[in-house]
Amino acid sequence: MVVGVGPVAGGVATWISRHGLGPATPADVRTLEQVPPEDPQTALTGTDVVVLVADTGDLAVSWSDTAEHRRSEAVAHTQRCLAAAAAAGVQHVVVVTSAMVHGAVPDRDPIEDDDDLAPGGQGETDGIVGDLLAVESVVARAVGRRRPLVTVLRPAAVVGPRIDTLITRHFEAPRLLTVRGSAREWQFVHVDDVASAVVACVVHGLAGAVTVGAPGALTSAQVALAAGMERVELPPVTAFGTAERLHRVGVLPAPASELAYAVYSWTVASTRLTAAGWQAERSNEECLLVLLETVRGRHALAGRRVGARDATALGAAGAAVALIGTAAVWRQARSRRHR
Repeated sequence: MVVGVGPVAGGVATWISRHGLGPATPADVRTLEQVPPEDPQTALTGTDVVVLVADTGDLAVSWSDTAEHRRSEAVAHTQRCLAAAAAAGVQHVVVVTSAMVHGAVPDRDPIEDDDDLAPGGQGETDGIVGDLLAVESVVARAVGRRRPLVTVLRPAAVVGPRIDTLITRHFEAPRLLTVRGSAREWQFVHVDDVASAVVACVVHGLAGAVTVGAPGALTSAQVALAAGMERVELPPVTAFGTAERLHRVGVLPAPASELAYAVYSWTVASTRLTAAGWQAERSNEECLLVLLETVRGRHALAGRRVGARDATALGAAGAAVALIGTAAVWRQARSRRHR
């Protein structure tokens, strides 16, 4: 059973329905948007494997709710799902979150499966990453129990039909933002490969934390060239400082801390999966083309979608936090006027 809403859950369910657990092992896949509060055990009765997709891949829906309510609902649903799975005799639970829970920092090595989570925990941010960290804190208490077996699958930046994330919106902006003094690498994973990774975890009985991404990575120059986007570079103190102020007054939908995922590397090694024989079907180059097709015709500034005319007017600011660049220009202009 695949539990969750949004295009990631839908993509995972569709792929497993078509491919099963292998060529000779078809799967009867049921879907459920949410384990109900009333009699949750009954909803999972007769289920061998539960795939709980915590990362919806639908930013518009996530941002339509308050951070406090969204997070409390995510925590309560995760607790309910795990408890119901244990009571119903489910054999294996795979929880899909994101490699973003490891944080994004300048010049980091690829993330290994057992690397620490982001310092500060979910209290550090009121955004999507904080929600996923809160979910993982619930899951951590279930890992190590005899039953069910629990796996946390942490994908790189997911792409696919209708997927809308912090990263896809970065490519809806007029320019690709970079920060001075850091070489950002890009890694993606197609939702179909996330689904095949779920199957690999189940077939091979992988428990604990597992990262998944297309092999290798792309440089910012390669990504900008493929996307046909110019890059704009800002000092880190300007980018993050202005982002924090703009989020505080409601201009930026995402907290400033989540800007890091657009400008710093958070690539993954996929060590345990590849050791089990799993391989991604889509390369990073192919994933990038899927992403670019998905965002075609959309325009976002500071992560907030705008009309094409507004995007053109503000295009000189650049990237998913274009308003940051605009604010910096305004600040410099005011400074010159007051001299």
